[in-house]
Amino acid sequence: MTVQLRGHHLLCLLTFVGEGYTPTFTRNYVRIAERLSSGESVTVVDGPDDICVPMLCDAGAHCREDSIARRDSLALAAIANILDRSVADGKAAAVCVECEWAGLCSRVADSGFRDVLVRAGTDPCSLREEV
Repeated sequence: MTVQLRGHHLLCLLTFVGEGYTPTFTRNYVRIAERLSSGESVTVVDGPDDICVPMLCDAGAHCREDSIARRDSLALAAIANILDRSVADGKAAAVCVECEWAGLCSRVADSGFRDVLVRAGTDPCSLREEV
């Protein structure tokens, strides 16, 4: 299988530590982190992706807003420019300036990405959320 991700979620995954909008959203995000940590591939998509799924039932979900589409475009441009650099050096920060999670991501980067859930070679069973 392949995980479908929109542009800005490629950046978000680098600092995902298990926090999210709702418990359902967060459980879904943890499952995606498990899939990616086990080596599943990614397909970049326009618009809502696998991370957005729990939010799509809400008619007012921000997943479909133009501002989020702009964030995706900026993220993809930033990723293209920083593939050989670390997010920790702040090169992607301009993409995240309007995101409500920017402060959390900065703290995660400042911690050396200690608690992120997507890691190459991680045992996916160790990431499961208890129900």
